[in-house]
Amino acid sequence: MILIDRRIITHFDFALILLILPFMLISHYLISEVNPALAQKQLIYFFIGFIAFIAAFLAPIREYKWLIPLIYWINILLLVSVDIFGVSKLGAKRWLEIPFIHFTIQPSEIFKPAFILMLAYLISQNPPPKEGYGFKDFLKFSFYILLPFFLIAKEPDLGTALILLIIGYGVLFMVGVNWRIWVSILIFLSLFIPISYKYLLHDYQKKRIEDFLSEKPSYHVQQSIIAIGSGGLSGKESQEATQTKLRFLPISTSDFIFAYFVERFGFFGAVGLLFLYALLILHIFSIFFRLKRDYFTKVVAVSIAFLLFTYMSVNIAMTIGLAPVVGVPLPLFSYGGSSFVNFMVLFGILEHLLAFRFKFLYNSTHI
Repeated sequence: MILIDRRIITHFDFALILLILPFMLISHYLISEVNPALAQKQLIYFFIGFIAFIAAFLAPIREYKWLIPLIYWINILLLVSVDIFGVSKLGAKRWLEIPFIHFTIQPSEIFKPAFILMLAYLISQNPPPKEGYGFKDFLKFSFYILLPFFLIAKEPDLGTALILLIIGYGVLFMVGVNWRIWVSILIFLSLFIPISYKYLLHDYQKKRIEDFLSEKPSYHVQQSIIAIGSGGLSGKESQEATQTKLRFLPISTSDFIFAYFVERFGFFGAVGLLFLYALLILHIFSIFFRLKRDYFTKVVAVSIAFLLFTYMSVNIAMTIGLAPVVGVPLPLFSYGGSSFVNFMVLFGILEHLLAFRFKFLYNSTHI
């Protein structure tokens, strides 16, 4: 029988769990108002997420770090296979169908934990020098960042591809890269972005950008802005939230759930929700700064913080007309299983790296 060292509990980040719970409770409450059947299904997702969290927490990640490159390349093969065997939905080829049971998986979603672990593995194996990574190391990291970016963008799923790009280079920025490299990137982007818009974007992606830049926003964004504005300072009662109840607001339980939340709880509720996100993101960022030499945990922590911040920022900016409409959920809040379970896996990995950092449970020689 394995005895759990009490120091594992001491180093377990209970604050992280306490900061996640309000999002789950408020989200379930809102979704149950709109669609009780979806709310019941969301409870199943919560249960699956809890199991995934426990599994990730108990997995001996440090002992088997050498498997991370293999996991990364298996996921790359899945992304490649989407182009060959993928199932198309709504004009996008992003899913693989599991034979005989007709269940589909989205490799770009399950790739995110593998991508973050690969970044952590590479940086922990080659910590940054005092003056930051040079051009050779930067190119090496860029290969592992840009390869999935192009594979996912080709599906097309530009939103997910750009999020991985932000995480990858955001991590490198936080860890340390020579400033001359960043200057070179800015010059390259200033030349590449106009070319990519003309030759690389699909017509529907250009349409989203044109809708965003036009004086009159798209129908979805118009209804979202009306819902947000009608909430006033303190919001409305459930039956008076006509934008949602009369189904003017599209996808009110997932992509545009922020608009419904503000319609119900008003400006003060929106400020409170943003404050909760700020607490969660800053708490995870603080792990990056608290740890000194454990680059593996530092990279995982800052990657999750970037992922949360990017999802939150893009989703909210989209609902108020400050960004093109893309299928990016509000993290831990929008209805849906894949995004929530992914985040719970990442939280479980982070909790494991913190709680077992001093090899209490596993007879490890690694830090």
